[in-house]
Amino acid sequence: MSTPARSVRGRRVVQPGARPTGDDREGAILATAERLLGERSLRDISTDDLARGAGISRPTFYFYFQSKDAVLLALLDRVVTEADAALARVPDDLASDPAKYWRGCIAAFHETFRGHRPVALACAEARATNAEVRELWARVMESWTLLVAEAIECERGRGAAPPGLAARDLAVALNSMNERVLHATFAQDGPAVAEEHVVDVLLTVWLNAIYQTTTPPAGEAGRR
Repeated sequence: MSTPARSVRGRRVVQPGARPTGDDREGAILATAERLLGERSLRDISTDDLARGAGISRPTFYFYFQSKDAVLLALLDRVVTEADAALARVPDDLASDPAKYWRGCIAAFHETFRGHRPVALACAEARATNAEVRELWARVMESWTLLVAEAIECERGRGAAPPGLAARDLAVALNSMNERVLHATFAQDGPAVAEEHVVDVLLTVWLNAIYQTTTPPAGEAGRR
């Protein structure tokens, strides 16, 4: 699976005595924001907090970001890019070992967003009021939906998965389930699946929904 590339500036290592560059300052702001989100909500973090944590002045902060909401948007973009990269590293053995393939995909998202739990939770909360975060997440979910729908169609085409619901509708439901279940696990929000079981639980539901069995038939080769 591959997804549209996103441009996210990474933070360079600054040599001792070297003056920090724009990328370094931006990286420091993002790192500060993620650290503070692990301690309190975005609404309780000020731009002064972000500037002070990054070792810059408030006016300098505004040179890089228009607001703390813009910082959150950049953090989300960076985490999504990391998730896409993790997904791209999953071996494309869908036909030869479907269960292993889907487990790899689910685990890639779980591990990425678990590693950035404060950002994931902050963005989930912000979507209710921040149109830009909501629109970015909608585009991301759409790209992942298309990938899953394509994979389902491939499995149906080789006779491994039976016909059923429209592949896109099934992909929307499965991705939305993952989003909600992972959020509940990360936030311990209401009934939640234990962290150590969440990938197994999601995988079981995915396999039953796509193949109507947890032991789908394997073929001889992947899709490529």
